[in-house]
Amino acid sequence: MVATVLNSPRAVQMTVFVVRAFVKMREGLLVNAVLAREIAALKARMDTLDASTRNQFEQVFEAILGLSGPPGGKQ
Repeated sequence: MVATVLNSPRAVQMTVFVVRAFVKMREGLLVNAVLAREIAALKARMDTLDASTRNQFEQVFEAILGLSGPPGGKQ
């Protein structure tokens, strides 16, 4: 929108930058959604595993959730 108001090369560059940033953000959200579905499917199949293996998978799932949260570890 800035490019339409401030008809300058810099405004056009910034508009393109913002659009590309939103495209990257949308791609990242889609990847996270796919991973979340796959993790949920794995969790659903954990009931056939022994207790030790289930515990190990729970630790892995917690680590993945910690990495996928916002920076700083606060959710």
